Amino acid sequence: MVAPASALSIGIGVLFMLAAACRVFSRMSSSYVAGTHSMAFVTAPSEEVAKKIAGGLVKNKLAACVNIIPKIVSVYEWKEEINEDAEVLMMIKTRSSRLEEMTKFVRENHPYDVCEVISSPIAQGNQPYLDWISEIVPEK
Repeated sequence: MVAPASALSIGIGVLFMLAAACRVFSRMSSSYVAGTHSMAFVTAPSEEVAKKIAGGLVKNKLAACVNIIPKIVSVYEWKEEINEDAEVLMMIKTRSSRLEEMTKFVRENHPYDVCEVISSPIAQGNQPYLDWISEIVPEK
């Protein structure tokens, strides 16, 4: 059995490999402009908090979809102490042009003093899905 922290590390490694593969595919297709959309990652202390933030992001057209991934473990340093906490991870799909507003919304609705909001541009993907993100999340 893989420990939760190891599973997260493996999952993030897989995401980076997929992103590299997408960069290769983006050179083969000219229909999608790489970076039009982004994936953002936000951790939260509970599923309840994540659902509240996710619902607000979708309702306010700042995200087309938010996946809530339960049961991750985060190990980090805070105020000179090593901490280990159970958290959930939100994977947010949005337009890159809306990242600043999305980050502001998360910061205003998140219980942490310093919340994690990191993002990466989408290089390529299923065109109908990317079109759907564009339909749901309007340009800034």
